[in-house]
Amino acid sequence: MNWLNLASWLPCTEVEGPGKRAALWVQGCDKRCVGCCNPGYLKIIEREIIHANTMIDRLLAAHEEWGLEGVTFLGGEPFLQAQGLAAVAEGVSHAGLSVMVFTGYTMGELNELNLPGTQALLKWTDVIVDGPYQASSPDRTRKWVGSTNQQFHYLTNRYSESIEGSTQPDRAMEWRISGDGRIVVNGWPYAIK
Repeated sequence: MNWLNLASWLPCTEVEGPGKRAALWVQGCDKRCVGCCNPGYLKIIEREIIHANTMIDRLLAAHEEWGLEGVTFLGGEPFLQAQGLAAVAEGVSHAGLSVMVFTGYTMGELNELNLPGTQALLKWTDVIVDGPYQASSPDRTRKWVGSTNQQFHYLTNRYSESIEGSTQPDRAMEWRISGDGRIVVNGWPYAIK
């Protein structure tokens, strides 16, 4: 099953992981973290059903246009669609792009649940950030994570802890105006005090 239920995607962003990256958000999550920054992507409903090969083609075209370093998978919950994302991760990895995945599951839960496609997605992932968002424990020292319980796992040698930032990380956001006039924001959704 190399299909995805795609919520949204950006062909180029600089706030969803290291360097210039494409970002792909999948629809549907069973974690329901209080304060989730993507509440519209939680409901398990059909959004845009797309074949993994079509997504690979889009990502490779974005790589050609923007000189991407990698691709980031977010959600929703990526591991609920691990089979399709594993195919995408393999395809973009063969083109030299890195793969970063954000999941609400811990690595222990992923191994215990063994959702279809989990091991294949992990095989093609360079870095994973795991753990549910906990609004009561905000992280003010690392890039990209929302709460202190979330952990970076470096599955290849492509990245190291240096990508996590210093004691005062950039909390960047990108603002775009869509063709229909909507303002779309991605990146760090809340100001840190």
